[in-house]
Amino acid sequence: MRKALFIILVFSLLLSACQSTSPTAATDKKNIVVTYSILGALVKELVGDQANVTVLIPNGQDPHEWEPSAKDIETLMNADLIVQNGLGLEGGLEKTLSQAAKAGVKMFIASRYITVRKVGRGEGIPNASADQAVGSPDPHIWTDPLTMKQMVIGLSEFLNTALSIDVSAQAQDLENRLDSLNNEISKDISKLPEADRKLVTGHESLGYFAQRYGFQLIGAIIPSLNSQAEVSAADMAALKTLIEDNQVKAIFSELGTPPSITDAIARETGVKVVQLSTHILPADGSYFTFMRNLAQTIVDNLR
Repeated sequence: MRKALFIILVFSLLLSACQSTSPTAATDKKNIVVTYSILGALVKELVGDQANVTVLIPNGQDPHEWEPSAKDIETLMNADLIVQNGLGLEGGLEKTLSQAAKAGVKMFIASRYITVRKVGRGEGIPNASADQAVGSPDPHIWTDPLTMKQMVIGLSEFLNTALSIDVSAQAQDLENRLDSLNNEISKDISKLPEADRKLVTGHESLGYFAQRYGFQLIGAIIPSLNSQAEVSAADMAALKTLIEDNQVKAIFSELGTPPSITDAIARETGVKVVQLSTHILPADGSYFTFMRNLAQTIVDNLR
């Protein structure tokens, strides 16, 4: 309740400030705010220097749990456009994003412009989490280059319509590069036998990757699409059985994975633990490097 009152108070103050600001104080360039770093990397490539692009959630922070400060709320309120993932990924931001939309800030929700993957039968531990039920929408859209290509197409059209920013040339180039990236990753993965394409991850974060490249989702340390879900003793026991029955070669630990639980399962099964960057950009800030690293780490450790 206090948090909600705080957000409402901040928005009231910011609205008052915005109304008293002279239009001449604004810069010529539009301000675009992107919620998290991996999505932001592609938005920056698409927009170039035609707008100011700010990424809200710091790289390395879990978008599932991150919450905004008063300064972050001000940044959102001053935006001409907010680009977000949707599907509940930015859980700690949802109330603030809703308030910004009500205040008139334009919103581009990436998941509305892509083919959303739904949780299928036999994906890991059944009924372990409400959001892991069959048919639940998967928010981890960035692990498939062709899904992100759909996002680029949608955002390019949206920018032209909503902000009069023409990025059609950049969009075409980016689409071609995403096609090439997909072909490159497909070629690398083709060297991995299908029988070895079995994934156990920190949480259920690689659904789009698995669907695109023919991997089987065996299970996860946190059996949920949300890294903040609880893990029970029954979950751990079920995952141990799945790992042993499927002769899994590696457990891929990621941002938000409890190391104590991961290490315990690794000891009991004799399976190695591999750190996998599923939510964090590499040092060069490139989505393309991120995806190459992701695929290479998986292939190298499942051979």
